Amino acid sequence: MAAMEGAVLCAANHAPLTPITFLDRAALVYPDRPAIVASSSGLTRTWRETRDRCLRLAAALAALGVHRHHVVAVFAQNIPAMCELHFGIPMAGAVICTLNSRLDAAMASVLLRHSEAKLIFVDCALLDVAHDAIRRISQSGATPPVLVLISELLDDPSDAKLPSGRVDYEYEHLVGNAGSSPEFAVRWPADENEPIALNYTSGTTSRPKGVIYSHRGAYLNSLAAVLLNDMASTPVYLWTVPMFHCNGWCMAWGVAAQGGTNVCVRRVTAATIFDAVARHGVTHMGGAPTVLSMIVNATAEEQRPVARRVTVMTGGAPPPPKVLHRMEEQGFLVIHSYGLTETYGPATVCTWRPEWDALPAEERARIKSRQGVHHHGLEVDVKDPATMRSVPRDGKTMGEVMLRGNTVMSGYYKDGAATAEALAGGWFRSGDLAVRHEDGYVKVLDRSKDIIISGGENISTIEVEAALFSHPAVEEAAVVGRPDEYWGETPCAFVKLRPGAAAAAKAGVVEEELMAYCRARLPRYMAPRTVVVVEEGLPKTATGKVQKFELRARAKAMGTVPAAKSKRSKL
Repeated sequence: MAAMEGAVLCAANHAPLTPITFLDRAALVYPDRPAIVASSSGLTRTWRETRDRCLRLAAALAALGVHRHHVVAVFAQNIPAMCELHFGIPMAGAVICTLNSRLDAAMASVLLRHSEAKLIFVDCALLDVAHDAIRRISQSGATPPVLVLISELLDDPSDAKLPSGRVDYEYEHLVGNAGSSPEFAVRWPADENEPIALNYTSGTTSRPKGVIYSHRGAYLNSLAAVLLNDMASTPVYLWTVPMFHCNGWCMAWGVAAQGGTNVCVRRVTAATIFDAVARHGVTHMGGAPTVLSMIVNATAEEQRPVARRVTVMTGGAPPPPKVLHRMEEQGFLVIHSYGLTETYGPATVCTWRPEWDALPAEERARIKSRQGVHHHGLEVDVKDPATMRSVPRDGKTMGEVMLRGNTVMSGYYKDGAATAEALAGGWFRSGDLAVRHEDGYVKVLDRSKDIIISGGENISTIEVEAALFSHPAVEEAAVVGRPDEYWGETPCAFVKLRPGAAAAAKAGVVEEELMAYCRARLPRYMAPRTVVVVEEGLPKTATGKVQKFELRARAKAMGTVPAAKSKRSKL
């Protein structure tokens, strides 16, 4: 179709979208406002200083031979340099690849080889792991990346790692070098669909899946994330979301869009959260349900008064109603979102309607546990994966969550087959099972691999976990399928008890009590047939997601539930 007569596309009305423009605006509008604060050391940098440092960083990368689309890796915790690298690396035209800070050397070396990173910026706290990874790369015959050490102050000086192996450059030296210039000509993308980031999915195996983000997608998702978080201008954002995870759910760029302050903490604990909120006037933060659990289970010594409401965006498993209620009592407003690495982080949000304010607390919590509706950058649907038809909006018919739009990944790096499979039919197939309610709000019931099929009945592990969480003695809970001689498989619950309850519990008694508790609140076929109390807590990824594959292995190792016992318990 021909364009409307008189319309032109030129430099005056079109420029590639990129989130690195947010830095220029923040430095112009908020030059003297704090951009980055290191909560432990007290270090503070303004937006003017931050822009200057990012330009010097980009100039240094260019001088080291980094070209457009080269991958530059970062292996660090949530420290100030992580904020700067999210701008400095793409300003040099390169692609930022933030690695999980909990990786071991073996997996780090796999991802560095797969990404073909030219440089790696390494947090001093992680230097030993990085050295081991580089040694493995060298032994494989591949060329290891140039190593730049970030000598960031640590929360605990005893954690300091003095360079004991190869360090090619030091971060502050690169940024302050006379050869690096704040007048560097930013290498803006010629096409907004050029890559800006490479993010590896959590639970990575020996076949890594590297998700490619474009400048356009990152720009749009950063603005969508700002809207989802109800962020006004100059927010104070506490970094409890790992910046390596989906670039901090795109808030590494989004905070700059609003001229906000990044409050950086290395370790996320209840004490550090309450301390940062009190000292810095935190307005927003985020995290997996484990972060919410830290807050509601904080001891009196760890808690500090919350003078103003703090908005908390959470993702992953739906927060239990009891946790939501306690968060509100402590001054935290929880926003429930849903997304994947392939959707740049948050893709849907349980957008709140004013008329729901008048509902009882339990009903409000039940609604808030939904994953909700899509944000402004894409659309979401629940479909039958075989027919691609949308499921009825009846809150009962299960289908697969599918998404499409401007904030879906460009593809998997070096894996065209996996990309084609994930995007088949014009939708990104999430692998998550959900229902859609009459009002259009989506509720995720489970991962397709986590659903338990018992005697032909589909059991949502999330619903069973919600019942367990409502018990006053339960601090953590996760449910998986255990082989069952009669029913095929039945629910097996792994729980961590609250400290007081754990001390009073007797072997076998608390397990029977929890099973009876669930039978009184769930259809009998959904109640756990096995309960395992774990003292050390549930295994989790660095982003706070429970590693159910490990729990499934434990349940399988327990053996099959005998038919005689299972038939009696099912009746």
